[in-house]
Amino acid sequence: MTCPICKKITSQPYRPFCSARCKDVDLSKWLIGGYVIANDDETESSEVEPDCEDSDC
Repeated sequence: MTCPICKKITSQPYRPFCSARCKDVDLSKWLIGGYVIANDDETESSEVEPDCEDSDC
């Protein structure tokens, strides 16, 4: 299996990555929004409905 970041052949300890560095690069990309999972579901919208407390809704 090759590393998804640098394309080197991987070893077991960091699979699927070749090193801890490439593993950390991938994690960093997820954390800063470099990777995005598209959502085509229209039932989930970016608008958030307010929570109803008591009966003021």
